Amino acid sequence: MLGSASIDLLQQSGESLAGRIFYLELAPLDALEIPTSELETLWTRGGFPSSYLASTDAISFRWRQDFIRTYLERDILQFGPRLPAETLRCLWTMLAHNQSELLNTANLARALAIDAKTVARYLYLLVDLLLVRRLQPWHSSEGKRLVKTPKVYVRDSCIVHALLRLPSHEELLGHPVAGGSWEGFVIECLLAAVPEGTEPNFYRTSAGAEIDLLLTLPGNELWAVEIKRGSAPKLSRGFHQACHDLNPARRFFVYGGTERFPLSPDTDAIGLSELATLLSAVGTKFGVNDKSA
Repeated sequence: MLGSASIDLLQQSGESLAGRIFYLELAPLDALEIPTSELETLWTRGGFPSSYLASTDAISFRWRQDFIRTYLERDILQFGPRLPAETLRCLWTMLAHNQSELLNTANLARALAIDAKTVARYLYLLVDLLLVRRLQPWHSSEGKRLVKTPKVYVRDSCIVHALLRLPSHEELLGHPVAGGSWEGFVIECLLAAVPEGTEPNFYRTSAGAEIDLLLTLPGNELWAVEIKRGSAPKLSRGFHQACHDLNPARRFFVYGGTERFPLSPDTDAIGLSELATLLSAVGTKFGVNDKSA
């Protein structure tokens, strides 16, 4: 459930359970599992129950710090040759600082004074442990000069905030990472709700056209999602251009509020919980979100 068992389970299934195992990733708490009024708390404290349900921000923050230390000093050691815990922590912290940015392995390697191959090895380990997400760029638009570098996210917002020493909501809102943290939080909540088989990407061209999250749903239907923290959403020229390039079936702008209203004839501003509910309903319609079979 916390990621530390995932590699062991994959190895075990490859050796003895092929054809007799069902894979279900158990993510932390998400927007569909809490009251809408608690979204700010979920964003700040993250989805690990012991962090989210703590009686105070200080207790939540202490739990997250202990979680990170345990991962670095004990859990990760069982998955291969010994990795320097301090180097791995520095990498993890740098990824948190660059939440939602394009991955630049060369810059990370220079900052850590290690080679790029070592950075890539550490990064793949964090991805395998379900701690980091590499969001791949859209790659099927002919005639466009597309960004080909993935974006990288520390998957649970509480880890981002703990690594950057932001224990409270007020401190988070005053930090430059707030926008990137919100984007990563929204993406994780939406991907927890999408129908099984959905492919997530982002879209960016060298000319500035951009969609934060592009979902290819079952049946190859495209949904475009713009994500911004503010309470007064406004569509950018880059989003309009990207939608002109791809012509998605549905277009949404997830913002910090809860009301749904049109921003243009084909794009709605929408709260996170409502969009997650819409995506979950799509899965139910096609019978692809039923994991009880």
